[in-house]
This record gives sequence, structure tokens and C-alpha cells, in this order.
Amino acid sequence: RIADRYELEELVGTGGMSSVYRARDRLLDRHVALKVLHPRHAEDDDYVERFRREARTVARLSHPNIVTVIDRGESDGNQFIVFEYVDGETLDRLVARRGALGVDEALAIAIAVARGLAFAHQNGLVHRDVKPHNILLNGDGHPKVTDFGIARSLDVKHGMTQSGTVLGTSNYIA
Repeated sequence: RIADRYELEELVGTGGMSSVYRARDRLLDRHVALKVLHPRHAEDDDYVERFRREARTVARLSHPNIVTVIDRGESDGNQFIVFEYVDGETLDRLVARRGALGVDEALAIAIAVARGLAFAHQNGLVHRDVKPHNILLNGDGHPKVTDFGIARSLDVKHGMTQSGTVLGTSNYIA
């Protein structure tokens, strides 16, 4: 249990910085996605600040194609972010399961993702790690962009990345 409110039910994903669980919000009696910073990063002020910044940044983005931030906090030294739970699968899993998507379906997903990213850009944020793994599809195939963990503010004064530093997933980085 995290923060005496969220009961972890299932690990749904893991990355270099954090793990994501499906959890039950006991207060509101609903499923949520709970992202927990890996303990090995808990003492690193830069990682903790990047994690907190992700929550603050995404919380100000309200768009149907971007996963919604619900809460952020710390419990027993564990930094966490609570997102809406998208009951479905990632785009990479869909393609692995079904193979290449039809043109119409692929375009519909790409356009919806582009709308979410355009909204983020209009609000001063560049995602920097767009890949099929970070596109969630609900049961109706409606896409939502997630994992703004290495996003960059267009306001250079408030960015986290040092000059000359490259972040992203090598197979998808431009």
C-alpha cells in the first residue's frame, strides 16, 4: 500500500527510472496507474526533481490524447505519481500481437497522437521519447501519450538536460 490509499495490484511496466503498477485507489474506489521511482534513484536529487517535474508538467496538460495526472507524493521514501488507468495495451504490444496495422487504423492512431503532442508543444513541452511503448490504447483503440519522464520545457531556462546530453530510446531517437 502506498500513502495508505493506493493498493498495488499488478506490475504493468518498468523502465530505467521507474515502475508502473495498476493500483486500486481505496478512497475513490477505482483503478489508477501508479508510477514509482526506483529506490536506487530516491537519493539522487536530480532524478527526484525530474520525477516531480514530470508530474507537475503533465498535470497542466488536459487533452483526450494525453494520460491525465491525478496525484503525486512521497510515501516511506518512495516518490510516486498517480495517473488515470488506461485499460488496454500499448501500441507496441498491439503490433506484436496483430502485425502491421491497416493504413486507416495506423493513420487514425498517428493523427490522435500528433494532436496530443501538438497540444503539449502549444503548452511549452516536448515529449522526447515518443515510441510505440509510450502510446496506450484503451479498449476502443483510443490512443493516449504517456511517459513524459524525459520531456523538455521549451523554456530553456527551466530545462533539466545539460548541454550535450542525449536522452531517449535509441531505436526511436531523432
